[in-house]
Amino acid sequence: MVRYVVTSLLLLGAVTFSRGQFRCPEAKGFFPDPEQCDLYYACVDGKAEEKLCKDGLVFRDDNPKKEFCDLPANVPCGDRTLLQEPQPSKGCPRANGYFKHEDPTACDRFVNCIDGVPQIMPCPPSLIYEDKVSSCVWPADATRLCENVRRDVLDDGFVCPEGDVSGPLGRILPHPTYPHPEDCAKFYICKNGVAPQKGQCEAGTVYSEDSFRCTDPENVPGCEDYYKNKN
Repeated sequence: MVRYVVTSLLLLGAVTFSRGQFRCPEAKGFFPDPEQCDLYYACVDGKAEEKLCKDGLVFRDDNPKKEFCDLPANVPCGDRTLLQEPQPSKGCPRANGYFKHEDPTACDRFVNCIDGVPQIMPCPPSLIYEDKVSSCVWPADATRLCENVRRDVLDDGFVCPEGDVSGPLGRILPHPTYPHPEDCAKFYICKNGVAPQKGQCEAGTVYSEDSFRCTDPENVPGCEDYYKNKN
């Protein structure tokens, strides 16, 4: 299983309330509310201040010395089943967290919401998003079937090929590149092996599919006269 961690999601939001019913178990530290998983208390000299995680995150109570809110999938809330009212926005059921893509065929995509702003993220090749664990998993470990995964297509028809790509040293490339079929100075980048983007070499260089980078034209068979033909 591959787990993603976004540190910007783990920032805390603080709100002071007036209930004042919580009693500090120790004079100093951070302690969970017994009923609400995203509510906790900062105790100083035995006095408690109520604090609230950002919407979508919950309080991690495994270390009273640390003030830390995390994704619900990473925190066993147990009997602390209550949560604050959601603060949804377009594309985000809650302001923060990982969520299933609205397109049911986009199994290898998920939505990363940070302060109500959604960003579509791809899973690594061959994995699909599993909402229950807020992570990308192998299809055998998922609770849904995704036989026909939709793949992104660029305006010129390019789709990232399936399968791993090994670099010059034999290592699997996390973001493999591919040559353009008609233009020596252009190429494609597949982010995480699945999300296609267009690439352009700097002037005077062309793309080499042997080295996976831009280089001098004389080093690439068939592209030696690329710039001469453009004059």
